[in-house]
Amino acid sequence: MAILIFLLVSYVLFSISMMKLFEKAGEAGWKALVPGLNFIVMCELVGRNPAHALWLLVPIVNIFIFVGLCIDLVRSFGYLKLRHSAMAVIYAPAIFLYIGSRGDKYLGPTLELEREYTGKIKAAIEAGKEREAQRLIKKSPYHKSATREWVEAIVFAVFAAAFIRMFLIEAYTIPTSSMEGTLKVGDFLFVSKVHYGIRTPQTIIMVPLLHNRIPGLNVESYIARPSLPYYRLPGLQEVERYDPVVFNYPEGDSVYVFPERTYSIYDYRRGAITPQRYNQIKSGRARLIVRPVDKEDHYIKRCIGMPGDSLQVIDRQVYINGKPARNPRRMQFRYRVTAGSGSLNLKQLEEWDVNLSPTEANPATGVFHLDSMQVEKIKSLGNVTVEVMAQNAPAPNIFPHEERKYLWSMDNFGPIYVPQKGATVKLDMESLPFYRRIIDVYEGNDLEVKDGKIFINGEEADSYTFSMNYYWMMGDNRHNSEDSRVWGFVPEDHIVGKPLFIWFSTKNGNIANGINWDRIFMKAGEM
Repeated sequence: MAILIFLLVSYVLFSISMMKLFEKAGEAGWKALVPGLNFIVMCELVGRNPAHALWLLVPIVNIFIFVGLCIDLVRSFGYLKLRHSAMAVIYAPAIFLYIGSRGDKYLGPTLELEREYTGKIKAAIEAGKEREAQRLIKKSPYHKSATREWVEAIVFAVFAAAFIRMFLIEAYTIPTSSMEGTLKVGDFLFVSKVHYGIRTPQTIIMVPLLHNRIPGLNVESYIARPSLPYYRLPGLQEVERYDPVVFNYPEGDSVYVFPERTYSIYDYRRGAITPQRYNQIKSGRARLIVRPVDKEDHYIKRCIGMPGDSLQVIDRQVYINGKPARNPRRMQFRYRVTAGSGSLNLKQLEEWDVNLSPTEANPATGVFHLDSMQVEKIKSLGNVTVEVMAQNAPAPNIFPHEERKYLWSMDNFGPIYVPQKGATVKLDMESLPFYRRIIDVYEGNDLEVKDGKIFINGEEADSYTFSMNYYWMMGDNRHNSEDSRVWGFVPEDHIVGKPLFIWFSTKNGNIANGINWDRIFMKAGEM
């Protein structure tokens, strides 16, 4: 609702700012206030067919049409400089009000005037009047210097690329092995932001084409304020179970950025961080960065739990509403592989697509993340022991981070309820650890606990009704994935898009190792 109010107010200001311009052009000022009619008149004033206004009804395209009309309208009043066009793009009402307050006259439809002037130059050239043609070219108010031509071309290219990246499709790379063996380190993906609904920008002042950091400067690439509220346009489909999904890191609102990775403040508080980085943070040598939702780091996982589901992991198998979930064909776990005699044939393992980066120093023993097919192939070598390395130990980094109360682990977890919009749950000190972050952070309430009682926005509460849908995301590499088992639920406003296909892939994330030609144009994240 808030973003609709913002758009409505912006439109009213835009319409009011055009009234004086319409009057100067011989049109009734009230026409600027009539939706639809104002754009038809605008098209006529700049020299376009009134039907051109119909393009404003086409989503995405309408932004480019609108910007073009604004530029052409200020040009129709003789404002032809680059700075005038830039102002029309940045905030049209400002320059419209400026022109309306001055004594400038309406010169006529700029597109027709420019065509007429160009026609005069062409006629002089065809008549052999070179001197007259050169005089017309030199005095042309529409002439653009080479510098301006380059500036406009670059600005348009950046604007178009940023627009496509922001609203339609964005390229991502897989930096970690949490989705292996489905998606590999070094895979480059195209991700559709249209499938689940275009999420309108919340952060509006940013460096184009950068997500949240400026390379080399080690600073954020945006200004957090002012910002717009969350809003999502209707999508082509809903998030479906087993979809690979790109989303903003749920605990990425407060982070410490280091060269090798980003740690959240919650990682620090739970002690889930390397000793070196822990000491840097504790001593104050690392700066805490607070990020808005749309500037939090991007993660990609598979959606396992849908809103309203009951989910549990028993001996590494996920159960949804009491039934075994489908497992990805290339789902991986951590195994210890030991050769009975001699050493492991690492070349053979590599041919079987085994990631060798975690290999131990001992050539007779290695720790690898393997899928079921790779396990069977290794066992077929004979005289080789393959043992799964179970992860059954409770730890402080396991959600809901109550290790003394819930003896959960990566392999045995739950049961847990995945919140659904409109659903109401009982709220007490037993259930609060599961929903505290939802209530306080994701849904923006003031939550306090006093004398064993829970207060929401100053009122005592024994239940809570969710305002958003939530999802449970897990990596296909189940023993090497920080996912919902670590940071809990993913809110719907964190969903970014759906991976489409792999457009490029390097071996182990380094082009020096070669290119995975067989992965190019593969569908991304297929089960």
